[in-house]
Amino acid sequence: MLVRTQEAVRTAPAAVAAIAVAAGGVAVMLGAYFFQYVLKYQPCPLCLEQRIPYYVGIPLAVVIAVAAARRAPRPLHALGFAALALAMLIGAALGAYHAGIEWKWWAGPQECSGSLDDLAAPGALLERLQSISVVRCDEAAWRFLGLSLAGYNALISLALAAIAGWAAAREWQRLRSRNL
Repeated sequence: MLVRTQEAVRTAPAAVAAIAVAAGGVAVMLGAYFFQYVLKYQPCPLCLEQRIPYYVGIPLAVVIAVAAARRAPRPLHALGFAALALAMLIGAALGAYHAGIEWKWWAGPQECSGSLDDLAAPGALLERLQSISVVRCDEAAWRFLGLSLAGYNALISLALAAIAGWAAAREWQRLRSRNL
C-alpha cells in the first residue's frame, strides 16, 4: 500500500494533492455535521458561512483530481489549484475572524452577537419571545486544547490552502521548465 502511494505521488502529484484537499474538506464537513446533528450543537450564522469555501472547494478538488488523472493541460491544473487555494484561504480568514469574535478581540455581526430587538415595542411580547432563536457567534460552544471549532477550521483551512498552493506552484514550475 505504501509503495503504491509513493508511486502515485511521484507519477501524479497533482491528482494526489487534489484528493488530499477533497478528503480533508469532506472530513471537516462530516465533523461539522456530526457536531450539528449528533451532538446537537446548533451552528451560528458565521459557522454556516465558514462552510461555503468547502461547498466550493470539495467539488473543485474532485474536478482537479479527475482532470489531473486524465492528463488535462497543466495550465488548467495550476489555475484550478490557485482557485482552490484561494477558497481555502477565504475559509481560513472566516475561521480566524470567528475565533477572534469568540475571544472578544473584536465585535461580531449584529445578527448573532448583538442585543435582541426592542422588546418594549408594542405587540404580542410572548409570541415574539417564543419565536426568537439566537445562536451566538461570540460564545464558543465547544473547545479542545483552548481552540474552538472556528479556530480549528482556520488551521485546517490554512493547511488545505497550503497543499493547494504547493500544487499550484509545482504545476506552474513544471510548465515553466517545459517552456524554457
